[in-house]
Amino acid sequence: MSDTILHECGIALIRLRKPLSYYIEKYGSTYAINKMYILMEKQHNRGQDGAGIVNIKIDQKPGYRFFSRYRSIKPQPVAHIFKKIGKKFKKAQKEGKEKFRDENWLKQNVAFSGELWLGHLRYGTHGLNSIENVHPFLRQNNWRSRNLVMAGNFNMTNVDELFDILVELGQHPKDKVDTVTVMEKIGHFLDEEVESLFQKYKDDYSNKEVSEIIENEIDLPGMLRRACKDFDGGYTMAGLIGSGSAFVVRDPSGIRPAYYYADDEIVVVTSEKPAIKTAFNVDYNQIKEIEPGNALVIEKNGEYAQHQVIPKLEKTSCSFERVYFSRGTDPEIYKERKQLGRLLVPQILKAINFDLKNTIFSYIPNTAETAFLGMMAGIEDYMISKQKDIILDGKPTVDSLDDILSFRPRIEKIVLKDVKLRTFITDDAHRDDIVAHVYDTTYEVVNKGKDTLVVIDDSIVRGTTLEKSILKMLDRLGPKRIVVVSSAPQIRFPDCYGIDMSRMADFVAFRAVIQLIKEHGKDYLLGEVYEQCLQSKASGQVENYVKKLYEQFTYDEVSEKISDIVRPSGMNAEVKVVFQTIDNLHKAIPKHLGDWYFTGNYPTPGGMNVANKAYVNYMDGKLVRAY
Repeated sequence: MSDTILHECGIALIRLRKPLSYYIEKYGSTYAINKMYILMEKQHNRGQDGAGIVNIKIDQKPGYRFFSRYRSIKPQPVAHIFKKIGKKFKKAQKEGKEKFRDENWLKQNVAFSGELWLGHLRYGTHGLNSIENVHPFLRQNNWRSRNLVMAGNFNMTNVDELFDILVELGQHPKDKVDTVTVMEKIGHFLDEEVESLFQKYKDDYSNKEVSEIIENEIDLPGMLRRACKDFDGGYTMAGLIGSGSAFVVRDPSGIRPAYYYADDEIVVVTSEKPAIKTAFNVDYNQIKEIEPGNALVIEKNGEYAQHQVIPKLEKTSCSFERVYFSRGTDPEIYKERKQLGRLLVPQILKAINFDLKNTIFSYIPNTAETAFLGMMAGIEDYMISKQKDIILDGKPTVDSLDDILSFRPRIEKIVLKDVKLRTFITDDAHRDDIVAHVYDTTYEVVNKGKDTLVVIDDSIVRGTTLEKSILKMLDRLGPKRIVVVSSAPQIRFPDCYGIDMSRMADFVAFRAVIQLIKEHGKDYLLGEVYEQCLQSKASGQVENYVKKLYEQFTYDEVSEKISDIVRPSGMNAEVKVVFQTIDNLHKAIPKHLGDWYFTGNYPTPGGMNVANKAYVNYMDGKLVRAY
């Protein structure tokens, strides 16, 4: 993606199901650490702002720490964390010598030697990039069963409502952010569950005995049903209980991803399949999906099962995961991205006037490469079909037949990412200066004034990089026309479920519609929609009124206006921007239908409220998030 944006986080959970001595004997003392490192490193695409890890030792004796946590916001946070853990183990191995392979000695003397692990990779969509904002979070108590550790990939759209619920429950939340409200709400019902069990058994057993009973009888599915019923958002949330049980709960629409693998040795959960595949070398069909509205619950004794804790809604898992965010090594995602490129071919051929002889094909590095391969496969299919027609109908000579069969589409590496600069690390006022230097190009491959350049990108969000850098750079090569192809449809609406796309004015498609409205003398619509958005908040009616603005114009009209907007002043080449259609998006990715950023069809009421609020913020000139 040429326009870099922040996006959702990643989780990794491991539960060793056998005694620690089993793994020490079979794999060595650092088995779980090594696996956890791979799981997190193979998901580092999901979090480069920070990382954190928690380890819990099950049935640790009183007087010894039963959990350990490290967090980091260093430039390479995963490596930084595991380097620190590695130092502890090297020191213990040197000091303990033969004891280093003893389960009891390890758990009493070495941090991060327990059976239950939770790791998190953070992309910050809210708050400063400080260590206090890095997951996992702890809610501590002197009773093991009341300790709660949480990390997740989520954004809640109804934080104000959740905050008010906590206040009504008698709490005094320290902050009005989703991480605090989610942890405190789940923590409240965990406390209730523990207290209920204590009252049930306190007259028949000693307090120490009751504590042990509670740890084995906590009803996590029931607790989660009560705690999660008011959540509105996209989420995969993982929690550890200090006594050794764990859960991963997924939103009822399946917006955010969650996968798990289990055998007699281990249960592992991640945000992406390839991490599990790489770490444990299992077949992809052995990796299961946590179903929407379900919680995968792992009991203290290591038994696990999925439980429905929230009524399921229509499954609308995030299509942007498939287009861009997830690693392309997943075989299904790889096929989907190739198909996205292939389905664009009819639009591309029309944009180049079917002149393949004078067209060069390329892509904007690096994640668009798979869509590029699909696009070129589609171009080749078209060429084979035309060659057949010419041969069968034209009765070519030997020389002309050689020309026909030897013709190949022209492919060049035109755009190169020159330096590792992230365009969102600075303020908006200075963003353009950085954007202009991110890319470089290959010279002397274009026939000046004659060739058309076709470059494919994953998606176009702001259009900033096109306007300030890429198009200016490509124009210097002297092409007649530049066709920029997006394998994703026009991004028209804010996301509010984990991806940091929240301000309407950031979207080049929205800016295009605003210009079209003004050019067509329909300015009155801006005020009408503004009033409807304000009234929707007061009346509680749930409808995305911003869609009305887009309905005034065809998809192609918006694309044409986007082409005008991103074309830098003084540019010589003609510019045309081609976007994937919604229909073809769903053809390529039929199992992941979440498309609200393209269509405005949000799966939850909170999403539609966010769209309306984002528009109100735009009209009021407020440059803030809408959730």
